[in-house]
Amino acid sequence: MLFVDMLLVMVVAISFIPIMTGYCAASRGRSFWLWFALGWLLPIVSFLLLFALIARDELDPGRRLLGEARQILKEAQEKAVSK
Repeated sequence: MLFVDMLLVMVVAISFIPIMTGYCAASRGRSFWLWFALGWLLPIVSFLLLFALIARDELDPGRRLLGEARQILKEAQEKAVSK
């Protein structure tokens, strides 16, 4: 019984990085399942790669303005559909 408990704890602990990677990717408009799978296959590498992509998007003023414009258009479209 102790082995099963330890195995369950290890699976939950190992699942932390793929879940966190998938969540961060989904919050940035990327595929959750793709990054979740990459998190299982290459846990540290996928997290660092996603961090680099997010940093690139945040530090590039053109990409940041494009993201803001997309958000404004999305909100305007939702408002138009709800009327």
